[in-house]
Amino acid sequence: MTILKLDIADDDRLALEQAVAVLEQPNWITRLAGLAGKPVEMIGNLTPKAVTGLVARASQKALMVALRLAMTTMTAKPLWRSELLHKVAAASSGALGGAFGLATLPVELPVSTALILRSIAEIARQEGEDLSDPEAALSCIQVFALGSGKEDANPAESSYFAVRAALAQSVAEAARFITEHGFVGQGAPVLIRLASEIATRFGIAVSQKVAVQAVPVIGALGGAAVNTAFMDHYQDLARAHFTVRRLERTYGREVVREAFDDIQDRAGIGPASDKEPASLPRP
Repeated sequence: MTILKLDIADDDRLALEQAVAVLEQPNWITRLAGLAGKPVEMIGNLTPKAVTGLVARASQKALMVALRLAMTTMTAKPLWRSELLHKVAAASSGALGGAFGLATLPVELPVSTALILRSIAEIARQEGEDLSDPEAALSCIQVFALGSGKEDANPAESSYFAVRAALAQSVAEAARFITEHGFVGQGAPVLIRLASEIATRFGIAVSQKVAVQAVPVIGALGGAAVNTAFMDHYQDLARAHFTVRRLERTYGREVVREAFDDIQDRAGIGPASDKEPASLPRP
C-alpha cells in the first residue's frame, strides 16, 4: 500500500486522511452528549417511542423539501456564501423548536434541513462540483444519509462507501429520470424512493436531535445550540464527502478507495475487515 503515497499528492493524501476521520468516526453523538449533559450511551435512549412516527414523517417531509430545492434552485448563485450565516439561521430555527417543543418539528425540521442543504451546496461548489448536473445535486442530498452516529449499526452497512453503494442505484435512477424528464415535481416514484431511503438514515440523527431538545434544561437557548451542532455535523460530512469525490475525479475511484482503506487500516478505524468492492455504480 505504500506506493499509494506516490500516486496521490501529499496535500491530497492529507485531505483524504481528514475526510476518513470525519466519515468513519462522526462525532455527532459526542456533540449532543456535551449539550445534554448526558453520557454518550444514553443519548439513543432519550427519545420516547411515541414520537418515532412523528420523527419519521418529519424527516421524510424535510428530505422531500430538500430534494425539490436541490433540483430547482441550487444552480442559482446562493444568497449567502458564508457558513457562519447558515449556522446563525439554523440556530434561530432551533431556538424556535427549543422554545415550543416537539409540536414545531414538522415546521422547524424542513427549514433547518433546507438551510443545511444550502451550506452543503456551497461546500460542494468549493470542491469543484457542477450542481447543474443532477447527479452532483443529488450527491448533496446524499450527505444527509451519512454519519447517523447509530452506535449499534453494522459497520458493513454504515461505513461511508457502504452507504454510497446502498444509495447508488436510487441516485442513478433519479438522476437519469431528471435528465430525461426534468424535475416535474417530487411525486415521481424514483424520487420518492430516494428520499425515503435517505430519510431512514437521516431520521436517526433527527431522533437524537429531538431527544436532546426535549431535555427540560435545554429550552430555546439549547435548541439553538443543538441546531448549530446539527449544522456543524453536516458541514463536516459535506466537506469530507466532496473531498472524496474531488479526489475521485482526479485520481479515479479505485485509487481513492484503496487509499481510503489504507488510511483506515493504518489508523485502526472503520470496518477494516469487511470492505465493499472499490468500484461503485455510476449514474
